[in-house]
Amino acid sequence: MAAERLINPYDNLKQTLNLGDGKYEFYSLPALGDARYDKLPYSIRILLESAVRNCDNFQVTEANVQSLLNWSTTQHESVEVPFKPARVILQDFTGVPAVVDFAAMRDAVKRLGGDPQKINPISPADLVIDHSVQVDVARSADALEKNQELEFERNQERFLFLKWGAKALKNMLIVPPGSGIVHQVNLEYLARVVFNVDGLLYPDSLVGTDSHTTMINGLGVVGWGVGGIEAEAVMLGQSISMVVPKVVGYKLVGKLGRLTTSTDAVLTITKHLRSIGVVGKFVEFFGPGVVQLSIADRATISNMCPEYGATVAFFPVDEESIVYLQQTGRDDAKLLFIEAYLRANRLFRNYNNPEEDPTFSEVVELDLSTVAPCCSGPKRPHDRVLVSDMKQDFQACLPAKVSFKGFGIAEEQLARTVPFVIDQQEYTLKHGSVVIAAITSCTNTSNPSVMLGAGLLAKKAIERGLSVPPYIKTSLSPGSGVVTCYLQSSNVIQYLEKLGFDVVGYGCMTCIGNSGPLPDPVAEAIEKGDLVACGVLSGNRNFEGRIHPQTRANYLASPLLVIAYALTGTVCIDFEKEPLGVDQDGKEVFLWDIWPTRQEIQVVEREAVVPAMFKDVYAKITEGNTRWNSLDAPEAELYPWDPKSTYIKSPPFFETMTKELPTMEGISDAYVLLNLGDSVTTDHISPAGSIARNSPAARYLAARGLTPREFNSYGSRRGNDAVMARGTFANIRLVNKFMSKAGPRTIHVPSGDEMDIYDAAERYLRDGKKVIILAGKEYGAGSSRDWAAKGPFLLGVKAVIAESYERIHRSNLVGMGIVPLQYRDGDTADTLALTGKETYTIDIPDDLRPGQLLNVKLSDGRSFEAVSRFDTDVELAYFRNGGILNYMIRHML
Repeated sequence: MAAERLINPYDNLKQTLNLGDGKYEFYSLPALGDARYDKLPYSIRILLESAVRNCDNFQVTEANVQSLLNWSTTQHESVEVPFKPARVILQDFTGVPAVVDFAAMRDAVKRLGGDPQKINPISPADLVIDHSVQVDVARSADALEKNQELEFERNQERFLFLKWGAKALKNMLIVPPGSGIVHQVNLEYLARVVFNVDGLLYPDSLVGTDSHTTMINGLGVVGWGVGGIEAEAVMLGQSISMVVPKVVGYKLVGKLGRLTTSTDAVLTITKHLRSIGVVGKFVEFFGPGVVQLSIADRATISNMCPEYGATVAFFPVDEESIVYLQQTGRDDAKLLFIEAYLRANRLFRNYNNPEEDPTFSEVVELDLSTVAPCCSGPKRPHDRVLVSDMKQDFQACLPAKVSFKGFGIAEEQLARTVPFVIDQQEYTLKHGSVVIAAITSCTNTSNPSVMLGAGLLAKKAIERGLSVPPYIKTSLSPGSGVVTCYLQSSNVIQYLEKLGFDVVGYGCMTCIGNSGPLPDPVAEAIEKGDLVACGVLSGNRNFEGRIHPQTRANYLASPLLVIAYALTGTVCIDFEKEPLGVDQDGKEVFLWDIWPTRQEIQVVEREAVVPAMFKDVYAKITEGNTRWNSLDAPEAELYPWDPKSTYIKSPPFFETMTKELPTMEGISDAYVLLNLGDSVTTDHISPAGSIARNSPAARYLAARGLTPREFNSYGSRRGNDAVMARGTFANIRLVNKFMSKAGPRTIHVPSGDEMDIYDAAERYLRDGKKVIILAGKEYGAGSSRDWAAKGPFLLGVKAVIAESYERIHRSNLVGMGIVPLQYRDGDTADTLALTGKETYTIDIPDDLRPGQLLNVKLSDGRSFEAVSRFDTDVELAYFRNGGILNYMIRHML
């Protein structure tokens, strides 16, 4: 029977493509002869092709295929389908824990009598080491070299471990440090668009361990972010279980104006879709306006997908996609079968032909000509502010009560200024002063139009005699070496450097919190005046505490506007009425005097960006560099753990695991570790950024002989569970209702003692007490960080009760065996009068079903019902096993 189940009932759909000297097979979806196919959104067609190709009536059934064909109905019915992505992509901050888990799983399999060699990626896995650079050195001709030297010094042990993984784990490609940001490398080099495996063609698709994996949707590749936990399961050959999604059709018409950028478009779209509500849905773009956007423009829009909450933001492949593949140096033979395959399977789009428009769940429209220059902030990426309103908006935020748009500054403090001296010259800081200006992150550095636009703006600024104040920490961190190539060939990089925007490295830097320290006089002035200082960056996230602990306001902006605000030194400026400065002749210079038009930028782009650059940069990508190649990594089936290591440590996830399935138990008399409100993000939960000197993690490292200079960042120590557990909920902006002010503190309920969150959790564990978390809406929004689930697991958290969840984080909680409960509609902690000082008993029946109502009993005699957010039977199977990785080990055994 098992052999019969593995026969694909759709093998009769296989057809042959004869192209030149090549002969290829593929599963023809039009050969289904089903009229419903041509009305399906293109993104659903990709899911359908995977189901047809992988159908074995075991993991993927014929009923699953029919559910996707019948999408117009099943999208409304919470129907579960499996999806097998073609590959997995990991960046090193989440890739290191994945490799650590693989190494620990090998140990567990051997302990339980199995073959450790079975623990290898089955699906191809590309790991890009990109989160490795902190901007310690800026405004220096050798900043890049010095920063990379420091990072190799700090992270040598982590790099050695990854190099072991590259040797020990088969079917895994590791892209060495210094090559670029994972999502830009994926777009420019790793993306296949169509796979060719032994002559069988099928669409490229992927999941990645970062929510901005969606960037690749701009090239017509379906992909989205998952937690590292779920990605590891896919690497081990498991399908992703998902509910058939609704697909919002986003129609684009018109074209961008002469002074607007793709960044302005994406911030406008982000606000628009966030207001509509697309969480858990697919968004698919169509309409004649799409043709006006380059692939880089589309990728910029797709990259911001997590900020408007959708699962994917998909642009089907068209002629422009093929042109981009040519421009980025893809092989001609591959281009031939890519286009032929996609056309044969009706996966190729003509955006100017409305007859090809599929049926959508709903349609919304944007006229690109209505987009105006804008930023987003000061604390969230979907709080768009028109540039013309920035001054007024910021000033209104200052006295407003503390919120996403307020800082609670007293009236008498609004005009406060603090003088300071740097380089023997006195300057003044005030509310709104810009202290960080960074052209950073894959969102915009993958886009030549805004990068060259920034270069042209810098050139015109220099020619008019303008400069950036020396106390502002400026930096340029391109997403790949190709950016440097075309900035050099267009001869604009010298002007960026003159303004202080030197290339400081290729990786996620300021956008992920690796901006490095501010100059001491600047930091002291901010603290002395309790000033709301600002960061301006071309990134995609500006949640509190993420960019820098001393920039309370952070604005997302195009690279051009990053330079503009750096020139002025403040966000409190009306560019229409106030000049940037004066030129050599004493004449006022306004922003729009030096702003390059889209036409100017396009002329330079056509001349400067050529395929040879991509071929040259990426031909060397797997060769590494001298430092990487000199690393002497261990060669062994099992990793030789060093018990003294503070970077790489075998996690305790499998230490007590048995072959037998554990019995399912309820949660009895649990205390509340944290009582949280709305929009608690993974930046609040997961350890990120620098390690504070007074934190539990710092005490752990200091006890092992490390000085504060050697602490490094939480990201670099993601391979050490002891550090990460201590850094969970360590964000200085975390608002815990138990406490009178923000910070990583809580109340130990039985004693009433106030303490660090880790210390309270450890005390509960020591006393044999279980703990849960209470939360509001959008719990776990933000980056797809597996440590946002692993950390609470290690703190002993057994359940979370929230009003709603971000999709990836909820899945990650399940993956670690934590129960995600959701209040019933209309219920909240407030309406139920929950103080968090009660103890909670949660009944979990043996026959637990997806979405079942569970009874929660309180120690004061009250009770209420909550929805168990196990959304599929597969998730329940993971939970019963104690987590997804335990499930996989038992499956292997």
